[in-house]
Amino acid sequence: MIFFKAKGIVFIFFLTTLGVSGQVADTIKVTQFGVKSNSYLNASKGVRQALEKCKGKQNIVVQLPGGRIDLWPENAVKKEIYISNSTESDTLSKEKNIGFFFDNLKNVTLDGNNTLVVLHGKMVSFALFNCQNIQIKNIQFDYERPTMSEVTILSVSPTVIEMQIHPDSRYFIENDKIGFYGEGWKSNSYHTISLDKEKNLMRYSTFGPFLKSKAIQKENRTVLFEGDFAKENYKVGDVLSIRDTYRDNCGGFITLSKDIVLSNVKMHFMHGLGIVSQFAENITLSKVVVAPREDSGRVIASFADCFHFSGCKGKILVDGCKTSGSHDDPMNVHGTHLKIIEISADKKIKVQFMHHQTYGFEAFFAGDSISFVSPQTLKPIVSGKLKSAKLIGKKVMELVLDGELSNKIKIGDVIENATWTPEVTVRNSWFERTNARGLLLTTRRKILIENNTFFRTGMHAILIANDASSWFESGAVSDVTIRNNTFEECGYNSGTVINIAPENHELVNGFYVHRNIRIENNTFKIFDKLILSARSTDGLFFSNNTINQSDLLPAESNENSFALTACNNAVIKNNKFNTTWKPKIAAFKMTKKQIKTDIKDLNIK
Repeated sequence: MIFFKAKGIVFIFFLTTLGVSGQVADTIKVTQFGVKSNSYLNASKGVRQALEKCKGKQNIVVQLPGGRIDLWPENAVKKEIYISNSTESDTLSKEKNIGFFFDNLKNVTLDGNNTLVVLHGKMVSFALFNCQNIQIKNIQFDYERPTMSEVTILSVSPTVIEMQIHPDSRYFIENDKIGFYGEGWKSNSYHTISLDKEKNLMRYSTFGPFLKSKAIQKENRTVLFEGDFAKENYKVGDVLSIRDTYRDNCGGFITLSKDIVLSNVKMHFMHGLGIVSQFAENITLSKVVVAPREDSGRVIASFADCFHFSGCKGKILVDGCKTSGSHDDPMNVHGTHLKIIEISADKKIKVQFMHHQTYGFEAFFAGDSISFVSPQTLKPIVSGKLKSAKLIGKKVMELVLDGELSNKIKIGDVIENATWTPEVTVRNSWFERTNARGLLLTTRRKILIENNTFFRTGMHAILIANDASSWFESGAVSDVTIRNNTFEECGYNSGTVINIAPENHELVNGFYVHRNIRIENNTFKIFDKLILSARSTDGLFFSNNTINQSDLLPAESNENSFALTACNNAVIKNNKFNTTWKPKIAAFKMTKKQIKTDIKDLNIK
């Protein structure tokens, strides 16, 4: 209620809270359940009770108090979860501790009121199961002790290196050897990435020489290492980020849910994987930031990917987002190829998850359309529709076809779920500080990438793959537009800026895995010559792009700006090169009729 007085008349206004449905909403405050701002007490029980209060209701706003609240695994919701790309194949528990658990809720808004939620131990920030029309907004998540340790190199000599360990990175020295630990965990491996803060470059590194050296404790979290560093490339000022490689968690989890919006959400650290949407429909990320808190002094915010979409459908929108500081790709959109291991005469097929970090969840449902695919060629064999589908083991599903079983399929072929494939739009976003790729995109529906900045991604800014032999991430693209983006000095760890690289190990004459990819009106700032590499693509259009030369790093030995293999209907025209060298095209297993270009140096091999 607001009182306003003008000319002796008192006006009274009643303020109401609107829920995600746009209607007047009931408000549930977590303070009603004992949650206190800036108390540093465990708020897990109160948060859990507040969300449980939403069950059976609609159009609810759950409101946080602002300031800081802390969540511990104790009194938090615990649930066994199998997460795509983040579930190790072993007998250890897959139970997760969940901060905010949305279970079978509809029309609920979580308004964080800019609260900083600090997680302790290993926790999933939020998880949505079987929900619809949920909005999470105005909230920040961080770890009290990130599972990423960070150190800064202070001095370097062939036999002695001095480093300072970040205040958030807990460590010990035992028998002259260093180790890292946290709240309920200790590192058993030391995967290391270095950051050149001056140039904002992230490269693969190693912590091995330090583990072999004698560690000596000095003042102010400084440690001296005596050992053999003569062959190493450590530099003063570099920040090393070190983690265990074991994936057992994620930042946020959305599954079997529809119409989900994350708005003005900041993820300051995520363990295991990032925000994972798994078999979910219509997901919007608006102004979602994955980056360390500005006052934290840390450089890494995500243990692996930032935004991960596995087997989704409907529309994925990423708008106005930023990622800065990840040990893997800022964004990955894919399906999953499952391998046929048994075919029965009664239309039953058994299929198996093949990658050791992806299994344990339903990847098919009754009524889904499917595509049988050759793993060697990635060529579709036949399509079908499922009468039923059930998980009969952690790694095996039993499928029953609705219709006849084609004699063209065989054991060893793979199946893609064609129903659970999304449209994807990524726009107005900024991607930086990753040693890996920028965007990984494999979906048969429309993809639009526009008005983004890819700043010094270590590998390809954009990768379009599709495989049935390594990660088993499907599928083929058919309508991709990449326009009005800025690609600045990307690919220093792997070459080409944009890579279209399906893993079809056998080429089939007249068949192309990908089709209809348009790359236009973009600006590339490159220090090396290779801009685009493409394989097995029909309808590749690269036009009206501006290429500017950079002296950030020395150019590598590659002389080609474009490398095409077994492509068709390729057009490379009307691009502006502000470079000291002239562009060259290398085309493999192609004829001149299959490419149209105004570049004079075309080499058909």
